[in-house]
Amino acid sequence: MATINPYLNFEGKTEEAFNFYKSVFGGEFTVIQRFKDMPDGDKMSVDDQNKIMHVSLPINGNVLMGTDTLESMGQKLNVGDNFSVSVNTDSEAESDQIFNALAVGGEIIMPLEKAFWGAYFGMLKDRFGIQWLVNFDYNEK
Repeated sequence: MATINPYLNFEGKTEEAFNFYKSVFGGEFTVIQRFKDMPDGDKMSVDDQNKIMHVSLPINGNVLMGTDTLESMGQKLNVGDNFSVSVNTDSEAESDQIFNALAVGGEIIMPLEKAFWGAYFGMLKDRFGIQWLVNFDYNEK
């Protein structure tokens, strides 16, 4: 059964925001990755390399996740739509079913594919303008 968690986007303030959320809710980060950790990350500016690519903070059985947007990668943050709904599935087949159903009448931003961090992952905006991240993590199964 799929789980759903919020995914927040910030303009260079993800680390500050998540340290704040950690002080409010407690707990520890289960993942914190910087852009320098991705393939070819060393080719980015030093400033971009040190920004947060992905962070996860478990909160009472849910997970608050986030990232920094990078203008150098063509990303633009618009306050008010700087979040996505992350769906974590139990299989590639469930990912395909959910992704394809949400994509009807919408816009595929990144097709489902095997990602370098060990997941089957895709991004889309549904016909109502809601951004979705669909993810099956091979490492958790």
